[in-house]
Amino acid sequence: AVCNFNPTPCKDPTDKLFTVHGLWPSNSNGNDPKYCNAQQYQTMKILEPQLVIIWPNVLNRNDHEGFWRKQWEKHGSCASSPIQNQKHYFDTVIKMYTTKKQNISEILSKANIKPGRKNRTLVDIENAIRNVINNMTPQFKCQKNTRTS
Repeated sequence: AVCNFNPTPCKDPTDKLFTVHGLWPSNSNGNDPKYCNAQQYQTMKILEPQLVIIWPNVLNRNDHEGFWRKQWEKHGSCASSPIQNQKHYFDTVIKMYTTKKQNISEILSKANIKPGRKNRTLVDIENAIRNVINNMTPQFKCQKNTRTS
């Protein structure tokens, strides 16, 4: 989705995985909080091998660290209730991606839905996810451009 809606060409992951774009806290009123506290970003070298695979900067493969810094400062800094600190924030992303019920790449791949330019219906994607998460309805946030959504 990011690649389709951005004027900067993407550098697709070589193994064609669905990747994480962000972990954002939200309020019950629907507004997403941003830039909540001034916790200084710390380089994530110990987690980098995993983060590069599951949460790459697809727009600039030479600046994953800058992308992660932006995600932490804009979104992670607002997740202070369940998230204890920056390392916990990134560990949470890794855990969500690697656990069976939240690994979207694995879930969709098993339903023969793989990254590419082929259009998929929302119902197909929703059903693939529902089958794995106890028939709960996943929430989607759609992006629209002049051609499609």
